[in-house]
Amino acid sequence: MDPAAPHLTLAAPLGDVPGLLSGLVDITGWLLTHWYLLALVVVGCWGAAEWVVRRLAGKASAERMALELVPARHFDPGLEEIFRRGVQLARASTSMPWWAPRRTKAVQIRLRADGTGPLRYRIEGPAGGERLLSITPFGPAVTVKRGRPIADKPRKHVVRAEFILRGKPTAPLRDVPLDPDPLQPLVDAVSDLRAELGDLAELRLDIQRAPKWTLRARRIQLMSDARRRERREAQRAARWIRQDAAGVEDSLTWQLQQLVTGNPGGAGGGRRLVMPPVPRRVEAAEALGKLADDDHLVRVQLLVMCASDIEGRAEARLAQLQAALDVFGGGSRWAMRGWHLGPWRLGADRWPSRRSFERRWDLRHCQPPRANWVRLEELTGLLKPPTAHCRLPLLASDLPTFQHGNPDLLLQGIYRAPDGRRRLVATYARETLFEVGVGKAGGGKTERALAQAIGWAHAGGGLLFLDPHRDSWPRALPFLAHDHLAERIALIDLNAVGPAPQISSWNPIGMHQGQVAHEVVEAVTDAYATALGWDDASAPRALTILTAAVAVLVAVNSAACQAGRPEDQATVFHVRALLTDTPFRKAALAAVEGRLDEETRSWWQVVFPTLPPDAFAVVLNPIARLAANPVTRAFLGQPAGVYNIRAAMDNRMIVWVCPGGNGPTDRLITALLARDLLRAVRSRRDTPETQRVPFRAYFDELITLTGAAPETIAAMFEDFRKYRVHVHGMTQLLARLPVAVRLSLVQNASTLATTAGSQSAVAPITAEWGDQPGPDIVAALDRYEHYMTLTIHGRRIGPVQITGPHLDNVFTDHARPHQAAALERTARTMAGAAPLDQLTARAAGQQNRVGTLIGQRAATPPTERLQEEYG
Repeated sequence: MDPAAPHLTLAAPLGDVPGLLSGLVDITGWLLTHWYLLALVVVGCWGAAEWVVRRLAGKASAERMALELVPARHFDPGLEEIFRRGVQLARASTSMPWWAPRRTKAVQIRLRADGTGPLRYRIEGPAGGERLLSITPFGPAVTVKRGRPIADKPRKHVVRAEFILRGKPTAPLRDVPLDPDPLQPLVDAVSDLRAELGDLAELRLDIQRAPKWTLRARRIQLMSDARRRERREAQRAARWIRQDAAGVEDSLTWQLQQLVTGNPGGAGGGRRLVMPPVPRRVEAAEALGKLADDDHLVRVQLLVMCASDIEGRAEARLAQLQAALDVFGGGSRWAMRGWHLGPWRLGADRWPSRRSFERRWDLRHCQPPRANWVRLEELTGLLKPPTAHCRLPLLASDLPTFQHGNPDLLLQGIYRAPDGRRRLVATYARETLFEVGVGKAGGGKTERALAQAIGWAHAGGGLLFLDPHRDSWPRALPFLAHDHLAERIALIDLNAVGPAPQISSWNPIGMHQGQVAHEVVEAVTDAYATALGWDDASAPRALTILTAAVAVLVAVNSAACQAGRPEDQATVFHVRALLTDTPFRKAALAAVEGRLDEETRSWWQVVFPTLPPDAFAVVLNPIARLAANPVTRAFLGQPAGVYNIRAAMDNRMIVWVCPGGNGPTDRLITALLARDLLRAVRSRRDTPETQRVPFRAYFDELITLTGAAPETIAAMFEDFRKYRVHVHGMTQLLARLPVAVRLSLVQNASTLATTAGSQSAVAPITAEWGDQPGPDIVAALDRYEHYMTLTIHGRRIGPVQITGPHLDNVFTDHARPHQAAALERTARTMAGAAPLDQLTARAAGQQNRVGTLIGQRAATPPTERLQEEYG
């Protein structure tokens, strides 16, 4: 073997090195000369990769779901519940197929307002996370339902913005308390949106769990920046130290010190030794801040879009939202991404950022800026819907605007929006079943009820306004003085004002209007018992005597009407003759012998003769008081009275009833009227529900009315809804009402309102609202101001402050003061009013007419009597 061979084989590679280096130089030169080819290759590869990623991202974005979260009024979550919700959102962001690009692995919180609702809270994310997100830590306080796709119509003016975290990158956002709600600034910013102007504001927060390598890279960068800053600080400190030392040595004081000590400055002799500071060790926890720990750390993307059909409104809305986000600012803050050049803003609305913004907006892609790292604790205010501590504005969709003449709406008052606009608001008539108004005298509760009643009347509705003091009638009269209402208005006035008073008439036991006999007997007896405090324990005998007497008189009246002689009917004043006048009693019993049931006939034959004369006093005394008053005697003493509340309901009549006071006699009249109303309403069971005409009863001064008929009024608030009759009650003090009435009022009230008053007086109302607002706030209300809760679409609205409507302002165009006198005359005519002395004379002669009737019937054989009645 040639010994030189190994040397040749070793020398060959060494000989190729210059050639290799030369080749590398040539390649480098070629690349530098033809750099554009390399750039094209890189751009092409990047473009192809981006195209593939976008196609995959588009496919993944099509598989997303949406959930709508609707909080209850009492929704008040704790920090732990909100944090758990944040963990759910972060976990759900990764519920995507393995091939899905990172930009699609995010959960989006959408806060949207378009003028039709205060603030919609919506969660959108991967379809695989629906089951995880459907059950929230908030429990039943938040209703989760599947969200429908949202299609926006094009707006003329649109502005866009992307927000980035500014300030110290490792510092957290401000810890915003839950009370008041952190969302309150955002709600206030969109509270004056107007749907009719095309206003729209939407904020989208994307939450994404970043990969570990991204977090590690960010940490390495932050640590490098921290060390670099520390070295710069050390170098800056060293320079200052050297400058200070040099300054000291050059000072006159230093030179004199060297001369005195005998150590003049030589070649370095006596010079101060300067030790430069050593850079401080950078602690990871201090340098990284909120990025030090991996747990519950996410990346976020915050996009905002505002639109309107009116120029300038979208820009102003964006400025409001930007100010609202400043609330979260602390060591870091949300700032709008871009630059300002004079009046121009270079951001998401300008090239080249706009296209990227729209792609991420439309496809729900999350590509957050590098600085947008937050911990879930920093997002507490945005991870939940509005809570009980958030004041939500009332929009037209929440509380409809009142329209004159619309029978579907019931006027409630004037609402002042956050932007100062005032509008008449209403509730839906079909949902406003019962109303309760509380407040001090002159506070505006009666004025509000009058405005509501007048609006209802002009819309074609029927009503009964029961006012013991008659103040409401002259106040409402000018606004009801219209020709199309005149034929529907009737005034029942027992105040007997003027030199020649006119009084209407009513026979509570009359049968000429087709009443059911046993219902009339029950109504009259119960009215007496309620007004006089009778029951089976305190006055059983009085109840029995009155019931038996009324049953006989009702039978007499039935016979008279069937015989075609309604003008010969008996009245309640004939109870005295029936109990004390033996011939009259015998004739009456004989005349109705075939009309009484066996039990009643047996009572008159067996029990009545054994009763002592003083047993009748308790029954006759109230009747005697009624007879002693010429007004009540004229009103109740007519055989065929005109007052018929059942007919008024069915014919949409407007009936004003003024009993005339609150004395014992007036209370008995009120009790009779209230019980007859209850009987008439319950009699509507003979009409199919769909054919029952809606009717409203307004009771002013409930304290006075319930003093006469507490159980009757309570029954009204419990039963009338079934028969499409709705009650509105007003009182100064809720505490003074009987317990049964008070409980029924509060339990069934669709609208609960209060004006100003003493704190003790309004406390029962505010207690129903959880003292939000408290009695001290309500007590300080101005006149005509109300706090009230309303019912809209089965949901409680409020408490909200509403200004009570004033008739002179709301119904200015309806006022007809020059026609008021004519309307009052027409209203009395519709009620069958006649001069008081004429009615009194007729009532006095009614005893003889009834006596003649029963005498003739008693002398007629039963067979002929039946032929005469049914013949």
